[in-house]
Amino acid sequence: MVLRAVSGQRRLITGASVLAASHQACEALVPVVIGVLIDEAVSTGSVAALVRWLVILAVLFTVLSYSYRFAARGAERASEQAAHRLRIELGERVLDPQGGAEAGRLPGALVNIATEDAKRVGRVNGAVPFGVAGVAGLLVSAVALLVISTPLGLLVLLGTPPLLWLAHVIGRPLERRSGVEQERAAHASGTAADLVSGLRVLKGIGAENAAVTRYREASRNSLAATLRATRAQAGHDGALFALTGGFIALVALVGGHLAIGGSISIGDLVAAVGLAQFLLGPFQIFSWVNGMLAQGRASAERVASVLAAPPAVAAGDGRLPQEVTGRLRLKGVTHGALHDVDLDIAPGRLTGVVAPDPAAAAALLECLGRDADPATGSIELDGVELSGLHPSDVRAAILVAAHDADLFEGTLWENVTAAVSGAAEEKAEDTDPSAAMSAGVGRALTAAAADEVASTLPHGVDTTITERGRSLSGGQRQRVALARALAADPPVLVVHDPTTAVDAVTESRVASEIAEVRRGRTTVLVTTSPALLAATDRVVVIDGGTVTAAGTHTELLHTDPAYRSAVLT
Repeated sequence: MVLRAVSGQRRLITGASVLAASHQACEALVPVVIGVLIDEAVSTGSVAALVRWLVILAVLFTVLSYSYRFAARGAERASEQAAHRLRIELGERVLDPQGGAEAGRLPGALVNIATEDAKRVGRVNGAVPFGVAGVAGLLVSAVALLVISTPLGLLVLLGTPPLLWLAHVIGRPLERRSGVEQERAAHASGTAADLVSGLRVLKGIGAENAAVTRYREASRNSLAATLRATRAQAGHDGALFALTGGFIALVALVGGHLAIGGSISIGDLVAAVGLAQFLLGPFQIFSWVNGMLAQGRASAERVASVLAAPPAVAAGDGRLPQEVTGRLRLKGVTHGALHDVDLDIAPGRLTGVVAPDPAAAAALLECLGRDADPATGSIELDGVELSGLHPSDVRAAILVAAHDADLFEGTLWENVTAAVSGAAEEKAEDTDPSAAMSAGVGRALTAAAADEVASTLPHGVDTTITERGRSLSGGQRQRVALARALAADPPVLVVHDPTTAVDAVTESRVASEIAEVRRGRTTVLVTTSPALLAATDRVVVIDGGTVTAAGTHTELLHTDPAYRSAVLT
């Protein structure tokens, strides 16, 4: 996939390579033309020859100037387009309903791979045309030197391959350290993003010093890796400059010896020395290209590790009934903290699930949202196994509203209507917020008590909320997130602890409103809130990873001490 993104700009790279090669060829011919000018015009005093060769020089400079300009433009475009395509592919892979790309990686690390690493891989496209140009410059120089003197031409032709091989060997430490540099930088970025997202919590528990220490360590490791990579870059460039400088000096020495012996003319000597000096350019290009390729290979491995990450769940080809009734059945489900769970959730009913162990609740939500498939057992929706469906089909039918669901930057209305088709357009045409509140989305706002949140904001539902809803209190965020889940109105809605940060009066109101707005639709409340559980039709208790009791809220309060302890303490 990485190779496809890089090679997708083949036409641009080919055009840029031709132009760059033309530029280097013209540059190589400049000292040759000057040498001929000396022999045919200066030495003979011919004005006509002088004018003729000056015109040829002017044409050469014009061609090399324009060819370089358009070659650089094409190479840069190929580089940016390849990086852009990689960013798109990385974004699609991370957002793939099957998941898996985020496993073992902090969000900041993924961002670093999608930006810096994608950019470095894209630069390979920008380096290739100039590498081709360097080869063209060397070939033209070698041919010119062969014409001037066979020993000089053979020296360049036979001496270049060993130099290129040594350049590759010298570039290996740079490649290794460049990969470590990017890995540490990504970890530091991920740590910073993680700490910033939890800054309010850290301040609340007085853990600022621990957070600073954690980031300082990650930053120091990143700095150390960057310094090692920089030293490798400096050593790489210095070694190549020494090699190429010695090689050029040897070419000039051999040319001077031939001139002294009378084997070549003064013009040939000037051309040979000029070509020797010109050779520094191609070798510098090779040094730069080799560095870009080394860094690109290291970054390509990181990009490929994300793109090739195995999916968390398989994409089945099964189909749900056209009208989903919402009957859920768990048969012998074992996953994480769940062990051999059998559960039957009737369609159109409001069911409570009490799981005193947070790990059991999290495992249940993962399975119902198909973020993971159970190790054993099966989960069915209307008689169809979830593992046989595509994850996007499952999530269209079963919406799992997590306890820690984030809001995004935008208006309150945009957050609530994010999953409601056409709601944004409906609001855009209706400039009266009170009229919009009377629509289905307004009903969801009322049911979640998010209408009260809107009433306290300066512009009501049109008030802009900052990233992750940080401009709202915890209770306000919960109510807006619940309103978003209710507004989506899926066939099956699974909500996890939606009222832990709201007061008791509001919680009681929300409980009755959820029962009303979801009447006739399958709803599962994973919670230990007695107010919410009192509004359910049936409650299931999962204790020790398995189902231990079932009944109404009132029945369980009187008959199950474990249930009573879980919901009343």
